[in-house]
Amino acid sequence: MTSYSFFLSYIPFIAEGALWTICLVGGGIGLGFIIGIPVALGQVYGGRTLRYVIEPYLWFFRGVPLLVQLFLFYWGLLPSIGFKLDPLETSILVLGLRSGAYQSQIFRSAMESVEKGQFLAAMSIGMSRGQAMLYIILPQALRISIPGWANEYAIMLKDSAICFSLGVMEILTRARYTAIATGMALLPYLFAGIFFILLTNLGTGILNTAYKRLRIPGSIGV
Repeated sequence: MTSYSFFLSYIPFIAEGALWTICLVGGGIGLGFIIGIPVALGQVYGGRTLRYVIEPYLWFFRGVPLLVQLFLFYWGLLPSIGFKLDPLETSILVLGLRSGAYQSQIFRSAMESVEKGQFLAAMSIGMSRGQAMLYIILPQALRISIPGWANEYAIMLKDSAICFSLGVMEILTRARYTAIATGMALLPYLFAGIFFILLTNLGTGILNTAYKRLRIPGSIGV
């Protein structure tokens, strides 16, 4: 009973890690969005040269394990060019770059699902290419992309646990410290799993609700 009481005192410590996890996921998703939109536009509407430039970025961040990317940026690439970010900043940067590669494919698919006739119609009434993309294509593509975002959120949330390798004080890192301090492995990691399940269901639930309200009648997947 003394051991269990000792563990209970650590529950707020583990729960506080949820704030760090939310910071990782929010920062990564946000940065990925900023990167993913122009990359998708370049793939769909850019020329062959631009697509050749984009391809290595997609190949690297979709093909190399996240743990390798974290170590490469934190211990190798950033210090070699004179930057030294802390573990949290490095993790958000890497998660964002990685998410940008995946989100670009979500956006690309959504853009390609919008009828090309709409783009041509916008051009025929005097809109520039940029205006047609901004006012016609993107608003529809973003709404179509919401289910893909829900999947990306769930994946990002699970990937954020790997950031414990850099010492980021997220949920898994705190569960590990609690297991070491209490000598109990089951309960700390069980509580960590419960927190991840709650955060996953909360985030995907919000996005799915948003999709039901914003979905385009008659579009693909509706």
